[in-house]
Amino acid sequence: MRMRLSTAAAGVLLLAGVGAAAAQDVIIAPEQETVIRQYVEKQPLASVKIPGVELNIGSTLPDTVELYEVPDVEYRYVVVDDRTVIVDPGTRRIVKIIE
Repeated sequence: MRMRLSTAAAGVLLLAGVGAAAAQDVIIAPEQETVIRQYVEKQPLASVKIPGVELNIGSTLPDTVELYEVPDVEYRYVVVDDRTVIVDPGTRRIVKIIE
């Protein structure tokens, strides 16, 4: 009986962890993404290289990387390796990569 309870408890904790991870995913509304894309096209930046940082959703950019504002949008952007990267300015985590 104890083994079943422990297995059930482990399953519940695992599912809770998956739910918490999903809740941290950032979804940019299509309207916001359109605003960002249009702004970035009008305000092109030189591409930078960031050694040692993989460009993945959730990766954190170092404080040495300057982030640029998009008016009326909570996120910032920078161009890294010719890819536009949308970043949460509070955490400096990549939330979207625009190809």
